[in-house]
Amino acid sequence: MPKAEIAQDPIRVFDLPALRARRARALRLGLRAEFLFAEGAERLTDRLADINRRFPRALDLASRDGLLGRQLAGRGGIEWLVAMDLAASFARRAPAPRLVAEAEALPFAPGSFDLVLGNLALHGVNDLPGTLLQLRHILKPDGLLLVSLLGGDTLHELREAWLEAESNVEGGASPRVAPFADPRDLAGLLQRAGFALPVVDSDRIEATYADALALMRDLRQMGETNAVLLRRRNFTRRATLLEAAAIYQSRFAGGDGRIRATFEIATLTAWAPHESQPKPLARGSAAARLAEALGTREHPAGDKAGR
Repeated sequence: MPKAEIAQDPIRVFDLPALRARRARALRLGLRAEFLFAEGAERLTDRLADINRRFPRALDLASRDGLLGRQLAGRGGIEWLVAMDLAASFARRAPAPRLVAEAEALPFAPGSFDLVLGNLALHGVNDLPGTLLQLRHILKPDGLLLVSLLGGDTLHELREAWLEAESNVEGGASPRVAPFADPRDLAGLLQRAGFALPVVDSDRIEATYADALALMRDLRQMGETNAVLLRRRNFTRRATLLEAAAIYQSRFAGGDGRIRATFEIATLTAWAPHESQPKPLARGSAAARLAEALGTREHPAGDKAGR
């Protein structure tokens, strides 16, 4: 696609072939920086354990080498877990049944699954609202969506350092760190996609590194380096890289000299609609006034307090 067309396409943010290549490289490097995915898998497993339901047919949206499936080990009454990944090299490592597919083009019939899981699965999709809509369709009525993704505060330190370094050295800036969704927006997206009872919460994990270059090596080993479509394709100047590392060190190092890196994990829990689910009360049906419950005086619309 010509560059002019890319710039005019508001949906295409990420370069999917680059995402596949980065995951394949992470596998070749030996998956030596899986701590974030291990933490995410443990958190999803704990969430599922808190739900007193059985989910016989489940989908793992971003299986990597089967990490989440190993962590689950049949919990939640899962009898049949389909492993799916964007990268063929990862999908081949996961237990069968498995397939290579994109979250934005799910090859499943409506009502195929009781449960859809995703461990840090959706922060690289171009059309998140459309993807959530597809996920609702492949769930059975009263099926559960339980997925996590990286949230908006992720790597904010690295983003700040790169922006200033490029401006200082090259007189301009380019996207060096991918954009991440703000968790405050995600519940609304779930509702727009037709999910019931949506809940979104987020946690921050701070990792420390000897320096910014060590952090960048870890991101490479995770397969999470920059895959924004409009990123610069030429090699990074050495002067820009060193400037970014110096800015990072000066602003985000602790007393021991190690830098911190923030990862925000947003977890989405929602249900495909079903008639058995709780319904909100009809407007005006409350048995008691809110003012009475709060012990305050009620004012008609337009009145000011104290009059």
